[in-house]
Amino acid sequence: QVQLVESGGGLVQAGGSLRLSCAASDRTFSTYVMAWFRQAPGKEREFVAHINWSGSRTYYADSVKGRFTISRENAKNTGALQMNSLKPEDTAVYYCTIGFRQYFGGNYYSTRSNDYEYWGQGTQVTVSS
Repeated sequence: QVQLVESGGGLVQAGGSLRLSCAASDRTFSTYVMAWFRQAPGKEREFVAHINWSGSRTYYADSVKGRFTISRENAKNTGALQMNSLKPEDTAVYYCTIGFRQYFGGNYYSTRSNDYEYWGQGTQVTVSS
């Protein structure tokens, strides 16, 4: 069982930046793919970004493409989500997640939460207008 702990959330004005971190409890972290999801009040959890096990391939939701950057440091068992040009609609609880599978129906990424096994507790991001 791998435990994930997110940090770095907070309150920021529109146009500002935040960097979320995800710390894994186990060095097997390097063998998992990693993703970030978010959930706003009253809405379903939605995919934000995905990174493969080595960090060489990434994929983003259209809503964050060009503004967010996902990364990972396997030697430190950590991942991150750099969020720039934040908008009020980015307000949500952000979750880090990892999964065993490396390929999903021919794709190297998955936007489905069911395809990931371990989840963090989430960190709140609030963007004021």
